[in-house]
Amino acid sequence: MKFDKPAGENPIDRLTVVGRPHDRIDGPLKTTGTAHYAYEWHDKADDVAYGYVVGSAIAKGRITTLKVQAAQQAPGVLGVITADNAGPLDKGERNTAMLLGGPVIEHYHQAIALVVADTFEQARAAAGLVQVEYQREPGEYSLAQAKPGVTTPPEDAPDKNVGDFDAAWSAAAVKLDATYTTPDQSHLAMEPHASMAVWEGDTLTLWTSNQMIDWCRTDLAKTLRIPKDKIRIISPYIGGGFGGKLFLRSDALLAALAARAVKRPVKVMLPRPLIANNTTHRPATLQHIRLGSDSHGKITAIAHDSWSGNLPGGTPETAVQQTELLYAGANRHTGLRLATLSLPEGNAMRAPGEAPGLMALEIAIDELAEKAGIDPVEFRILNDTQVDPADPSRPFSRRQLIECLRTGADHFDWKQRNPVPAQVRDGRWLVGYGVAAGFRNNLLAPSGARVHLDANGNVTVETDMTDIGTGSYTIIAQTAAEMLGVPMANIEVKLGDSHFPVSAGSGGQWGANTSTAGVYAACVKLRDAIAKALGFDPDQATFAEGKIRDATHSAPLADAAKGGTLTVEETIEFGDLDEQYQQSTFAGHFVEVGVDAATGEVRVRRMLAVCAAGRILNPKTARSQVIGAMTMGLGGALMEELAVDNRLGYFVNHDMAGYEVPVHADVPQQEVIFLDDTDPISSPMKAKGVGELGLCGVSAAIANAIYNATGARVRDYPMTLDKLLHALPDVG
Repeated sequence: MKFDKPAGENPIDRLTVVGRPHDRIDGPLKTTGTAHYAYEWHDKADDVAYGYVVGSAIAKGRITTLKVQAAQQAPGVLGVITADNAGPLDKGERNTAMLLGGPVIEHYHQAIALVVADTFEQARAAAGLVQVEYQREPGEYSLAQAKPGVTTPPEDAPDKNVGDFDAAWSAAAVKLDATYTTPDQSHLAMEPHASMAVWEGDTLTLWTSNQMIDWCRTDLAKTLRIPKDKIRIISPYIGGGFGGKLFLRSDALLAALAARAVKRPVKVMLPRPLIANNTTHRPATLQHIRLGSDSHGKITAIAHDSWSGNLPGGTPETAVQQTELLYAGANRHTGLRLATLSLPEGNAMRAPGEAPGLMALEIAIDELAEKAGIDPVEFRILNDTQVDPADPSRPFSRRQLIECLRTGADHFDWKQRNPVPAQVRDGRWLVGYGVAAGFRNNLLAPSGARVHLDANGNVTVETDMTDIGTGSYTIIAQTAAEMLGVPMANIEVKLGDSHFPVSAGSGGQWGANTSTAGVYAACVKLRDAIAKALGFDPDQATFAEGKIRDATHSAPLADAAKGGTLTVEETIEFGDLDEQYQQSTFAGHFVEVGVDAATGEVRVRRMLAVCAAGRILNPKTARSQVIGAMTMGLGGALMEELAVDNRLGYFVNHDMAGYEVPVHADVPQQEVIFLDDTDPISSPMKAKGVGELGLCGVSAAIANAIYNATGARVRDYPMTLDKLLHALPDVG
């Protein structure tokens, strides 16, 4: 199905099932431990062996000696896989470094060997017997130190200039020129990266934890140099991904190599310390922002440059993309700079680009508002735009930022905020309010599904879409139930299998909208098949209560499958509406903090997100997504940071003891308001993503609240108490 014109009225608009707060249909499986994750398919293979990864102890250089004999002779060991005996390997298109290193080392903890044994404990013990000698080479590990030498944009990311920024900046009545930094961060999903591989002849089945089934299959085929149709990927349940499981990682490749070598099923799970250094992470940024306005607060000049680092061949963190679209202003400049660092690969983490970009931009906007003497909510409203600032002929499909901010300000009682910093006390606590705009683009990709109707009136939906804890099973079931007029209890959803049609997958906030649109397209095709089988005009028929009916008669849907199960398959494909219209999502984030006047300890007291993201397919699961994102934003503001050892090139706090994330005691009262909205330009579902919007802007809202509470303007994340102490009042 081609979606190339705005959606008109369609069966989804009935909202008898879609748009309702249904419980997650996978909830009972999760809470009873019967939802099998990648490492837990105990009934799928007998005589399973276990692999333990040996990671490089240097960040850059070469292996000069790799001795595995002692490991091979250890009890229970079946083999040791290295680059020397793995056979010829390529590199997947989405991998920056080789997943099995040697002799060249590209980053710390790069996998250089896998010890395979009868038990996990035997494999782990034998891995300690692998002896490796290295020739270490100098590397660059500090973005701040590398920055001065990086002055030109990457070839595939040229600077963007609109109008005459330099002239407008020179003439601006009010100016801000500031630099902000965000640190390296880890996804730290609850479920580790894990895989189980089984070979039958020359065909591989891989149970793995991966958000994008087809990407994983394609890159694994390329890496192994085998046909794609010889690989089956299965990933029905994923215990968190946040972008860290978008791509093929070493656990999957090494499990496949090991199973082929020892001729037994093999499980590989990355230990927690390897996940930070062996997989991807959100790279640090250094962002320079210049804003200028006229004397009335209208932005006339806006420039945003961002530096980030990556391995050779890697991509930059696109931290300036929201600045191209969020506020009006005729004279604009954005630019990316990419330093070559020998740190582990930097890549997508929840809301890549906008999340770290808004951490800087939305502090800068507050700073300029203060210089202009305008309330920060009103300043954002004043500088709203309903068109792409770089191309005024291209409107936003839907843009409700003003309504998000107005609604949030009213609900949060923003008028009680004292605009003068460090004036409000609650006992020992300095109290402040903060606001930030949220922004995330609406991304689209083809998504397919297969739908079956059986003789009992039951419907089965199959798609390789994944559920990373987001509720995909539920919203897909709701879509099929709405389209076919059958109860949710009659819908079975099967996900995460490469034998199913290729979907858009889970990532980038595109999953819900695109996967349900693919199911919508397949259900349209099934409706036609049912109508044809039962002698109805599909354009005049309605589907409800398990029946098809028109003005004169009705029939059970099950009758259409009396001669055998009806099966259809379809893919939603998007035309050029995203070129004609700018499609984005918006939020207003409001935060109240308390800062201990003596110690600088920050406690977030309450949080509010007001979101405009098209039709909300399931308010219950959407709210869960947003409050989870808000919590992640709290972590990014106050505690999350991968500490880099700039001598040896690795992340020191590479486990859950050293890398701090929010716990229940850190999370305050959280409220979410979804504006009543539909976007017919986006898809036939008239929906857009919301799971990453809930993060975008949150950290800056906390930073702005800290400033309002203390008068300390911190521009370097995380905002730990040592960065506030200088501004606290004397307590002696």
